[in-house]
Formats: sequence, structure tokens, C-alpha cells
Amino acid sequence: MTEFPIKNYLPHQPPMLMVDTVKQISNEEVLTDFFIKSDNIFVKNGLFTDVGLIENAAQTCSAISGQFYFTEDYTQNCSVNPKVLGFISSIKKIQVFQLPKTNTRITTKAILCSHSQTDQYSICVLKVQVFNEDTLFLEGELNLFLQNNNA
Repeated sequence: MTEFPIKNYLPHQPPMLMVDTVKQISNEEVLTDFFIKSDNIFVKNGLFTDVGLIENAAQTCSAISGQFYFTEDYTQNCSVNPKVLGFISSIKKIQVFQLPKTNTRITTKAILCSHSQTDQYSICVLKVQVFNEDTLFLEGELNLFLQNNNA
């Protein structure tokens, strides 16, 4: 399986980067992974917080829409990445079942439910799950808004 650096799909930088690699991506689905280190800003008492899980889910979801704003030129030289502003416009439903411990690799899967895309912005609804093997940490549905400030 070919893995891609998240910088090919999102403008996030540490310490707010909550995805390490994109394992699979298409126009409708994305699969990412993230290793939770003990010095992560969302770790408290040895656990990755619910806010960290939601940020990981949102960044994974954003990769589906964000990929349309990143051309091959951008991925070759991340210093010229587009200025994409993105945020969760609403959380339709989120269930956190348990919090992962530090030194855990989580996998996040997002599926696009609906999408409106222009050169300037993208609005989408996605279903998302965060898990490690058979352990489900989070499941939900997010609305995201992304704006391309270079358009």
C-alpha cells in the first residue's frame, strides 16, 4: 500500500497536525493513521482527549476536499501550498466510546456523504470512525467548510 504525507492534502503544521499519513484516498473516501505521542498537545493523563480525537477526525475528513486545492506543484514544494482555511461548521453526531492511550497508532476512516465544491470553497458532510484494530474510539458525522484563499 502506498502512503502519502498529509502535507499533500492539508496545510496543518505541528503542533496542530493530528494526522501522520494518508494510507488511501479517493474522491469519496480517505483512510489515515496517526501515532499518539506523549508530548501531543491533546494528551492528558496519558490519554488522547476527545478534542484530539475530533481534531484527528476533522483533519482526516478535510483531506477529501482539500486534495482538490493541492496540485502536483504544491505537493513537490510544500512552501507553496495553497492558503486553505478550514473548520468544522457543525458536528451532527459524535460518540466517543473510549480514549486511546499514548503510544497508540489510530486509524481514521471518513466517507463523503454529500459535497459542494467550487474553486473558492467546499462544503461537505462526512461520516467518520477512529479506531485501532477492533477498538472503536469515535464515530460520528461532521459538516466541514474549506475556503481556498488563493482563488
